[in-house]
Amino acid sequence: MAALEIEYCVPCGHRANALETADAILDAHADAVDSVGLVPGGGGVFEVRTDDEVILDTDEEAYDRDAIVERIGDAVA
Repeated sequence: MAALEIEYCVPCGHRANALETADAILDAHADAVDSVGLVPGGGGVFEVRTDDEVILDTDEEAYDRDAIVERIGDAVA
């Protein structure tokens, strides 16, 4: 089981993406995930982490909800 965090930029309006991503992760992997935490941030951040592993950082690549869900599946398998 894994604990996930989604850190998102409040001023940038990334909250909707964070909520949609959390819902998609739980829809696909609820049986393998302990929790999904939303962490308000700033500075344009949108980062998804599981147990100290970065799954997606939008500083490195574009936001892709489907890719995040797939990577979470790989990480918790």
